[in-house]
Amino acid sequence: MSRVQLALRVADLEGSITFYSKLFGVEPDKRRPGYANFAIAEPPLKLVLIEGEEGEDTHMDHLGVEVEDTAQVNAATQRLKDAGLATFEENDTSCCYALQDKVWVHGPGGEPWEVYVVKADADTLAKESESACCTPATEQIGASANCC
Repeated sequence: MSRVQLALRVADLEGSITFYSKLFGVEPDKRRPGYANFAIAEPPLKLVLIEGEEGEDTHMDHLGVEVEDTAQVNAATQRLKDAGLATFEENDTSCCYALQDKVWVHGPGGEPWEVYVVKADADTLAKESESACCTPATEQIGASANCC
């Protein structure tokens, strides 16, 4: 089963967790420092909350499609390339407390989209060498955003 991912950068992580728990009627699937995600069955949604700066309004961080396996990521990569879109691939990358394979593209408004699979849990939000999750993806295809 694939599902759409919406990643939000929020100033009040605890307040946001409380709100989205009530809105969707489920508790977070994963909680880590500065991070929470919800695996919502109905509607099928992966909601990711990333702690932002105090006093900052909530805003979209990135969008994604979570798929079941690496073969689906590879198929999406080929389909996107065949469609003439600039792609950036990341394999075995630690992002959002998970080991992932993914491909990135950007929409016409600069919005970052990832197609990804979670392969295992990880101990960190991002790679040790990166200040923000997935920084190379944004540099590679020329947009600015952080991801998970």
